Amino acid sequence: MILLIHHTSILSVIHMPSTFSSLVILGVLTCFIALVVWNTLIARRFRIHKDRTNQIKGMIQQALTITSNNVVRYVPRDNFIYNLYGSFLPDNGQTVEIWKSHIHPDDFDNTLEQFHRIIDGTQQQAEFYYRWNMNFGPGEPRWGYMHNVSIAEYNMSNNTLVSIISTLWDEADILAQEQEEKELTSKYKQIFENSIVGLSFYTPDGWLLDANKIMREICHFDSPEGDEFFSKNNMFDIPPFSECCDRNNIEELWICSQSIVPERNIHDYLEIHMHPIRNNEGQVVFLAIAVRNISEEREMYLQAKLNDIEIIKANEKIQNYEEELRYMMDGCEIQSWRITFARNCIEYYNGLSTIAYSCSLEEIRKLFVDQDDEYVKRLDNPHEYFAEPISWIGQVHPVFSHGDKNIWVQINSIPEYDENGKLKGCFGIWRNMSNLMLKQELLKRETERANDSGRLKSVFLANMTHEIRTPLNAIVGFSDLLQMIDGPEEKREMIRVIHNNCDMLLRLINDILVLSNVESNAMQIIAKEVDFAAEFDNACVSLAQRVQEPTVEFIKDNPYESLHLIADFGRIQQVITNFVTNAVKYTHEGHILVGYKLEERQKRQGIYVYCEDTGSGIPEDQCDRIFERFVKLNDFIQGTGLGLSICKIIIEKCEGQIGVNSEVGKGSTFWFWVPAEKV
Repeated sequence: MILLIHHTSILSVIHMPSTFSSLVILGVLTCFIALVVWNTLIARRFRIHKDRTNQIKGMIQQALTITSNNVVRYVPRDNFIYNLYGSFLPDNGQTVEIWKSHIHPDDFDNTLEQFHRIIDGTQQQAEFYYRWNMNFGPGEPRWGYMHNVSIAEYNMSNNTLVSIISTLWDEADILAQEQEEKELTSKYKQIFENSIVGLSFYTPDGWLLDANKIMREICHFDSPEGDEFFSKNNMFDIPPFSECCDRNNIEELWICSQSIVPERNIHDYLEIHMHPIRNNEGQVVFLAIAVRNISEEREMYLQAKLNDIEIIKANEKIQNYEEELRYMMDGCEIQSWRITFARNCIEYYNGLSTIAYSCSLEEIRKLFVDQDDEYVKRLDNPHEYFAEPISWIGQVHPVFSHGDKNIWVQINSIPEYDENGKLKGCFGIWRNMSNLMLKQELLKRETERANDSGRLKSVFLANMTHEIRTPLNAIVGFSDLLQMIDGPEEKREMIRVIHNNCDMLLRLINDILVLSNVESNAMQIIAKEVDFAAEFDNACVSLAQRVQEPTVEFIKDNPYESLHLIADFGRIQQVITNFVTNAVKYTHEGHILVGYKLEERQKRQGIYVYCEDTGSGIPEDQCDRIFERFVKLNDFIQGTGLGLSICKIIIEKCEGQIGVNSEVGKGSTFWFWVPAEKV
């Protein structure tokens, strides 16, 4: 068209004047040249723009390839979705309905809502996630976790929605990897937390990063999450690292010592291993600390050493005991023996292990003297006979003795069973009873001699006549003199002497009668209800009259006005009377105190009675002897020496206790306790 215009112009110019024609031709040429240049520039710019577009497209495709992205385009007018890049959809695309059927039911509503907001213009772009079935054929769904970024494309002239461009990439592998990493992290965290040793990690400069449960327990953390002390204090400032480590030159470290951190109340024996973790360049990036509390192991080790020492001592004691046992068995002429049915033998031992003699079960019967003894006959069936414990005394031929005389033995045995309860033999002792039998003969003779002591009673009574004649002579003599005395003072003195000798004679006769009852076992204790306080007062009235010396005071200690007990007060009064009589003999100044009190002994209710005097006292080594018969510490004091022995007999008959506390020169306290039930 331009060429036609130019041609028409040329034809017109031909008819013009030459000058004007030249100008016209020059102008046309100029325009033509300008137009050619312009077209050339436009073509060049178009080529540059095309190259840049292709370059950008290549870069975008390369980026999409690298990131494994898919780009799809949704055209609302066609209600169809096309692939722009990738293989998210089939090659020919798919309808929206088919696309919807591939969305996971749980994500369906949210996904459609996001697209509806773009379609209705609420928002121009959206970024969200949804699960999409990537299996287009039959079979189980293959769910992909799609990260979707959608942008609306509008018509610039009328601002209407043309399409929605969506970029999608599947993050299922990323999520699976993250889940795998999470599980792996959880697994290693669990291993870290549940390690049997304490583990912790520090920075290269010594600051705490993490510690497992055992380490938190060993270091007494404030809480399971952390600890203020160890978080604010550098590892290299805390023992033992402050003493063993060089923070500027960190090396592998093994320590086993007592660790003391007073601030955290740590006083334990710890085994510590510090291991520096280095990168590829050899630089320390972490410090791993493994700690094991060996306090209990140390205690067990020390205890084991003590146990070893105890075992050694026990073995030594066992050896000593075995030596002592052997010595004792040799001294007592005892030997152990064992029958073993499996080996058909009987073995005799010196001690517990050294075999002194052995023979078969068939030969054992020959050892016994009396072959007709029932025990010997039953040896023909040892499996039945030794199934029960045995004890037998009889004579055997000399087996272990050096003489040729038969010996008396006592044989004892108990059966032995194996782990299945089957009789496997027996074990017992074999004791030489010859000396014992001899001693029994001697004892028999001594018993006969003891029986002869009854005859000695007659001799005793004959000797007692001397004691009886002494007060009788005084009574008879002073009675004769009493008729020839006129003075009242002298008469009273003679009457007092006669009265004292009569009293002594009466006590002597009573002691003889009591002793006779004891020997014939005729003494009886008859307990009955009695007002002990009243009877005690009555007894003290007569006892006070026995104290004749003006320098001696008789004192009564009766803590009750009335006290009803079940007791034999007659026998108790007899003991009290003997106590006071004894005290009167040996007390010449001071006091004689008689009292009692309730007292429980061996979970039995009873009464404790005492007689305290300020007499000459009794030597300590004689306190037990004075309760024996015919014992008199002072031969110049009248008496038979039977009073306290009779007191002991009475108290023992009452199932009570008797004794004396004394100090020479200061006096004595005789006491007894008898059971008495309070009414």
